[in-house]
Amino acid sequence: MRIIIFKILITLFLVHVISYTSYANNFDDTCTSEISLTEQNRKLWAVNLAGVGIVTAWGVAKWDYFSTSPKSTSEGWFENNTKSGGTDKLGHLYTSYVTTHGLSSLYKSWCIKKNSAVLYGALSSFIIVSYIEIGDSFSDHGFSKEDIIANSIGILFGYASYQSPQLTNMLDLRWEYKPNSISSDFTTDYENSKYLIALKLNAFNFARDNFLKHIEFHAGYYTRGFSDSDASKERNIFIGIGINFTDLLRRHSYNKTSTLLKYYQLPGSSFQSRKDLNK
Repeated sequence: MRIIIFKILITLFLVHVISYTSYANNFDDTCTSEISLTEQNRKLWAVNLAGVGIVTAWGVAKWDYFSTSPKSTSEGWFENNTKSGGTDKLGHLYTSYVTTHGLSSLYKSWCIKKNSAVLYGALSSFIIVSYIEIGDSFSDHGFSKEDIIANSIGILFGYASYQSPQLTNMLDLRWEYKPNSISSDFTTDYENSKYLIALKLNAFNFARDNFLKHIEFHAGYYTRGFSDSDASKERNIFIGIGINFTDLLRRHSYNKTSTLLKYYQLPGSSFQSRKDLNK
């Protein structure tokens, strides 16, 4: 669960990194040749140690890491009796996906070939997010196998989509968040979060030369009422249709904004139809 607190900071930082690299190119544009294997290993160690060090320092200071004997817990998935109806699990999946893309881009910007960069990015992502779960086992939160599974799915999808230009042009995994001034902690504000996957029509030949290239379809999940014991709980699945702002802005050279919107869905920017699984 503690991984979610990194969600916004990781997203903003890694999107900034991703915006400087291209999924299609084998190298970053500033590279002429691949760095040596020794230098690759040095950078790989540096990233992983830095990630583990930051998690350790923050975990000891804020999450009471190493204050108890190790233990595990079962948090469940999307059941109605779980803490957030499963939205936190999608948060894990999403964060691991973004981290994999971001670190892969970082390695590629250091003149590492794409195949190696995405492998390093996936491995580093797995090490860092798994270490968070290990830290949780030494705190009141406990080790969660569901979190590990969600993290792994996010990393695998991040690896596959970064490796394949066709897949990354077709599918985006996004987080939609509409801030609420009442919330005391926006990093775990599931009451105002949605997670969705977007299918972009411009990835298909039939849509590339007509207005359909600006259209995308959404499918997602969100919950409401789980943070208030007196509120009525909702577990909503939804489908939607929206504008492919990622492609539209990239066509006009707004690359950083375009990249941000590959991972963040603007609230109110799509038409959605939902079904509450609790009804």
